[in-house]
Amino acid sequence: MSVDHSKPNLSQSQAADIVKKHYKLTLSQLRTLPSYDDQNFCIETVEDCGYGLQKYLVRLLTYLPGIPIANIPSSPQLLYEVGRTAANMDNVLNKMEHPQLSALQRDGFIWSLSNIPLLLKYINVLDGDPLLEVVKSVLHQYKTVVAPQSSSFRTCLIHGDFNDLNVLVQADDSNGHKISGIIDFGDMSFGYYVFELAITIMYMMLEHPNPIEVGGPILAGWESVFPLNAAERDCLFWLVLSRLCQSLVIARYSVTLHPENEEYLMISSKKGIPILHKFFEMGKEQVEKVWFQSAAQFKDRN
Repeated sequence: MSVDHSKPNLSQSQAADIVKKHYKLTLSQLRTLPSYDDQNFCIETVEDCGYGLQKYLVRLLTYLPGIPIANIPSSPQLLYEVGRTAANMDNVLNKMEHPQLSALQRDGFIWSLSNIPLLLKYINVLDGDPLLEVVKSVLHQYKTVVAPQSSSFRTCLIHGDFNDLNVLVQADDSNGHKISGIIDFGDMSFGYYVFELAITIMYMMLEHPNPIEVGGPILAGWESVFPLNAAERDCLFWLVLSRLCQSLVIARYSVTLHPENEEYLMISSKKGIPILHKFFEMGKEQVEKVWFQSAAQFKDRN
């Protein structure tokens, strides 16, 4: 889905009518939830549509227990489990069969890491911001380093948004936490395994007090299921930074379209901007050294 699409703007009464018409449910409570591209409502039912000229896909999702991993301190062991879960999930998704599965090719999808060059269309939102030169440099590295090696990446169907608000955890028996669920499959698309890993590392850095420490445990967990090949390993750093650029640029652009939703749209930007600056200044070699050495040490302990 492009950021240029027409976002739904249904009233609560219209949303209630849709739930009643399509799912035969009577509501006791309905409230709006924030979103990027779609329109979300949280509903409670008493028991267990189209409007205007626009047509939208309607989905009703059941509740999963747990809290977002963003709400707790992430231990190295939990980050290892995050990496392992992401890889296992992609292996399962890669076995999906459906007559309409080809719809998930999504060639023009702005959130696909395959479409990093599309950011040039929106980069003017950074005019006058020091971040602009960093983003341009990352896009250049994507073009010259990542794109030429992409033919060596392993393909699969990916979740595409394995972020710290979409991974749910619950308390375990050792006073820690365990992963209890994954939500929000709205960004699924055909891509590459290494894209999922890069997306996971990027988002898990946002709430961590020392973001450089995140990559190693996640990489170790991922490679316990799906070891990277040489090209995927060489491109990982730039893919993580590319996802950061996607998040920051698209958020800025989305705010120009929906300023009333700025607080939600800029969630990642507040902490993402200093991380992008820091990692870009550290450089690929230094960051990779920390990630890969930490991953190796973690594997030795497990």
